[in-house]
Amino acid sequence: QVQLVESGGGLVQPGGSLRLSCAVSASISGFGTMGWYRQAPGKQRELVAAISSGGRTNDADSVKGRFTISRDNAKNTVFLQMNALKPEDTAVYYCRAVLAGGLYWGQGTQVTVSS
Repeated sequence: QVQLVESGGGLVQPGGSLRLSCAVSASISGFGTMGWYRQAPGKQRELVAAISSGGRTNDADSVKGRFTISRDNAKNTVFLQMNALKPEDTAVYYCRAVLAGGLYWGQGTQVTVSS
């Protein structure tokens, strides 16, 4: 069973930065899209950013210019660098992997932006 483990969440003040990591227990090299999603209380889960196997990225309008997704295929890890964080970025952040065996989700990591 493929496992995805997110880390790096926490409490940060507005304007601050966090870097999320998603470690995958299987090889992500050469396979499909890796993505970060988030779900705030009372809202639907939404795409934050995605990166293809070729490195092409797709960011939500709400995070453009502030968040950057990247992947390290050698370490089977995906990152989300989050800068200039806003209170509205508060949510549980989930990693998603599309691999040869199917689609997998991590358990989520809480990000809270508050003064």
